[in-house]
Amino acid sequence: MALSVVAGRGARAEDLARSGWSHLLEHMVFKGAGGRSAKAIVEVIEAGGGNINAATGYERTSFQVRALAGGLDLGSAVIADLVQHPTMDEADLAREKQVVGQEIAEAADAPDDLVFEMAQTAAFAGQPLGRPILGTTDSIGVATPQTLGEWRASLYGPDALVVSAAGAVDEDELLRLAERDFGAAAGASPTAHEPGRFVGGQSTHAKPLEQANLVLLLPAVGAKDDAYFALRLLAEILGGGMASRLFQEAREVRGLAYAIDAYPETYSDVGVLGVYAGCAAADAAELAKVCAGEIQGMLTPVGEAELARAKAQLKGAMFMGRESALARAEQAAGQVLLFDRVLDPDEVAREVDAVMPADLVALTERILAQRASAVAVLGPRASLKAAPAFQKALFG
Repeated sequence: MALSVVAGRGARAEDLARSGWSHLLEHMVFKGAGGRSAKAIVEVIEAGGGNINAATGYERTSFQVRALAGGLDLGSAVIADLVQHPTMDEADLAREKQVVGQEIAEAADAPDDLVFEMAQTAAFAGQPLGRPILGTTDSIGVATPQTLGEWRASLYGPDALVVSAAGAVDEDELLRLAERDFGAAAGASPTAHEPGRFVGGQSTHAKPLEQANLVLLLPAVGAKDDAYFALRLLAEILGGGMASRLFQEAREVRGLAYAIDAYPETYSDVGVLGVYAGCAAADAAELAKVCAGEIQGMLTPVGEAELARAKAQLKGAMFMGRESALARAEQAAGQVLLFDRVLDPDEVAREVDAVMPADLVALTERILAQRASAVAVLGPRASLKAAPAFQKALFG
């Protein structure tokens, strides 16, 4: 059994002064809630063979319980306390700020984390989407139990909560528990966030590492856009696996990189097409040019066999991911927040199958027409040439 209670708000709801507060709040509610201590919260779930966790994203905050059959009642009650009745002790908050500070430092020390943060900041500069979900030590440092409590009321307001469950769950019981535990939920309704704007730019940092880390981002479409599945397939063909164009050209043919892949990152109204690669510093600029060339190559219609393989891989990844009860619960909650309904897997499969070569060309044209990119390079000084090399190769 898996239970997921998802608030349709996250770091994107923050202003600059409260950067990182959503993530800090997610930590804090586990320090004590509903009369249970931090230890008691996890003990009561684990005593029944389950586990409890949470995650903060830009547009969602999720609280999750996985348990044996019969664990729904307790899981719902505990999550309800976390979301609605956290203790917010001042001493706990001071300690948790230190913990999150270490998390921020750890991310800064991990090149393959930091380079993605650099690219995100360049892509959406001056917006909540361009700030790290963890915030900064300064921005989380000013939070108090009272101000964080007020933020909780806004972030976890009832108009944005979805209760979702999968696995060994009785629907009538779920509805009864949702009413019992969340029926009286109260909170403020925040203003809608501003539309996301892909700004773009270059973010480079010389660091004595063994290899260069590159992230190349282009403006794409959001999850609600009609071209969403075309974006998923575009990324799959470019760098979704060992048969992908980037893997074959950059690694197998030219030997420029060990790790390289393409991926889509989508939010409700905006998205990016991304490429990540790790390579020798001396090869970074050439690798960036290869990536630009393969992206431009998508302006030519793909062959029937290549598109069919990409569709099979995408459907396989999506549907095999549903084998986990928690994944199904999380996916259903996300779909309700985006579309006000749960999408049937057969419907999703039809949407994927409906994408034609012309759709991929049209999306590529739409992406490149903006003549904008966000490039992050982290590594030896020689690798920093990759940023202007990508921009020049792609746009001249």
